[in-house]
Amino acid sequence: MTWEGLLDREDVSLRRSGRFLVAELHGPHRVLSTSVRNGGQTDHVHFLLNHQSCEGAAHLDRHHMMTAGLDAYHDIACAEAGVPAVETALMGTAANMNYLAVSTQEDQGMAVTAAVTAGVEGNATTAGDVASWRETNAGMTKVSYAGTINTMLLLHQPVTPATLARAIVTMTEGKSSGLLRLAVPSRQGPDLATGTGTDQYCVASPVDPAGGRRPLTSASPHVKLGELIGVATRNATMEAVRWQNGLEPSYTRGVLHALSRYGVREATFIDDIAPFLDEAGLELLRKNLRAALYEPLVGAAAHALAAVCDRARHGMLPESVARDARLQQAALIAANLAARVERWPEFRETLRAHADADAKTLALAALALGWSEKWRSSSSA
Repeated sequence: MTWEGLLDREDVSLRRSGRFLVAELHGPHRVLSTSVRNGGQTDHVHFLLNHQSCEGAAHLDRHHMMTAGLDAYHDIACAEAGVPAVETALMGTAANMNYLAVSTQEDQGMAVTAAVTAGVEGNATTAGDVASWRETNAGMTKVSYAGTINTMLLLHQPVTPATLARAIVTMTEGKSSGLLRLAVPSRQGPDLATGTGTDQYCVASPVDPAGGRRPLTSASPHVKLGELIGVATRNATMEAVRWQNGLEPSYTRGVLHALSRYGVREATFIDDIAPFLDEAGLELLRKNLRAALYEPLVGAAAHALAAVCDRARHGMLPESVARDARLQQAALIAANLAARVERWPEFRETLRAHADADAKTLALAALALGWSEKWRSSSSA
């Protein structure tokens, strides 16, 4: 295999070839990972392997190979990458290794590197969502996939075993904060995602047998090591999602991104909004859909409506207040789309007929109202 070097430090080197990404640990390391083989905390792992194990959909041959036994598959993947199975922690994903994001953060001789592949389109979830699988003594059974965030976290200095475990918490919070910045929706429910259902990680820290470097004792966000872990993981997660899924902050301004978790989705949008528009208005919207749905003030109001719906759903607002709060944001969607902000009170009263409807219906009514009024002359308004 022809390898491309991505990182070369005294304690670790990182290289990539085709479907494979390998971190080779120089010298003894303490490793904590989700690997089926050599997982948990170990001191004999010298290679961290992330690889594209299959395509995102309908790749049955690879699926059967893995489900036949992940322990045996570990040997197959390591042989393909040319690393010793007994010394390797393995992660697999449908994400493309060429979309890998690497972020190194440093502070006064201390350094952390996060190497992340990420996909969130089909499998994003939030902790506490209804699960699709149950594990019993008989194995896994489906109760009711393509996305995975795989993180290699390389701590370039010794830490205590407890600190290594604490680093997982900070790393996970950094990953989740990146998803929240992008307002990634859960695919399992109406909440924002905190990860995916198949996330994996490998975290490694060098062991200094001579005791020349004192192991660090905290990876809390209150100390610099924790800050570096959080920033590196957040930045690498956001960059990986940008390349794998084309999702970056400017893209998230759209109405569909803001309200998809409440049912306003691209695939059905024209059919869903059709009852609220006349034929001419619907055809004009169809031909100018992106301009309408990506107008930044409209998107901002759509995100505000989603946030109010979230707060109401979680019991922060009395229902009587939540009703008006939703209505106010819907009226702002209409006023911004119509470019008639001064008519916000009028639009609020017009939309009051939908105040008790679900978020999707209220949003569609607001968008239709704003679109209908955008080109109506002042004399006919």
